[in-house]
Amino acid sequence: MREFAYERAHDVAGAVALLGSDPDTRYLGGGTNLVDLMKTGVERPARLVDIRGLPLDGIATTPDGGLRIGATVTNGDLAAHPEVRRRYPALAQAVLAGASGQLRNMATVGGNLLQRTRCGYFTDVTQPCNKRVPGSGCPAIEGEHRNHAILGASGHCVAVHPSDMAVALTAFDAVVRYETANGPGEVPLADFYLPVGDTPHRETALPPGALITGLTLPPAPVAARSRYRKVRERASYAFAIGSLAAALDVRDGVVHDARLALGAVASRPWRASAAERVLTGAPATAETYAAAADAELAAARPLPHNGYKVTLVRNLVVAVLTELAEESAR
Repeated sequence: MREFAYERAHDVAGAVALLGSDPDTRYLGGGTNLVDLMKTGVERPARLVDIRGLPLDGIATTPDGGLRIGATVTNGDLAAHPEVRRRYPALAQAVLAGASGQLRNMATVGGNLLQRTRCGYFTDVTQPCNKRVPGSGCPAIEGEHRNHAILGASGHCVAVHPSDMAVALTAFDAVVRYETANGPGEVPLADFYLPVGDTPHRETALPPGALITGLTLPPAPVAARSRYRKVRERASYAFAIGSLAAALDVRDGVVHDARLALGAVASRPWRASAAERVLTGAPATAETYAAAADAELAAARPLPHNGYKVTLVRNLVVAVLTELAEESAR
């Protein structure tokens, strides 16, 4: 590991100033991803700015009935918060599915949003990787790609985003708040992650030097009946091979509102907008759910060894929506 300097930030403005003065500086939250990448040589910052002491660890109800979540809230505290569990149960479920208890007690909301892909070629510095070294190539396309993208990929990168939490946040239209030297800003999570295109090393729309200060979840009555389902290769702590955050409002046998986002299928959490359009106003039946999944997956372009994900995701959508509709009817 490269030697690095370490400083504690005492306020948001000071943290932003420290990063702005040195582009080779990184913010340190829980360190559950960054420190691992430093150990492997993927990340080699000259200085870390510890932001865990900043007053960004609160969760509060907004006047309109949404939630404001601070960037240094731990994943454990997020999943346990009664208002998160009551208003956005799929978010709590996603966080609990995402890591071991020890990691959840260290990892932060802001850091979770910024975690890097777990693609083996990205984390192995002896291999080429366009995300790590632009222009070096993407060996996963011809190599090991069983858990790689089927949606939104390109010839430059087929890695998937690893976050469970971000999938649920995407389904519920979260907005990311940040601070820069020029003042505060915000960006919808739907626009936060950039399309992979030919610049996979550019992952987010955050301005240079920006510090994530938190996020806002707008009010969403449909989210109170929601679920996160994660499929993985083993029951213990593991990254998804496919996941779904879904919320469904069924009235008199008709879908009144639906929210869906997919995980482990693209370089970013994938909002299933085509599926939502098919669902809204349609009968709440398995046939409708299958048609919604097919509409979303029509754009899938699987590689030779990950086509199983198309069937997996289709079955996942049908199963979870069926469960939610049955609960709504009780």
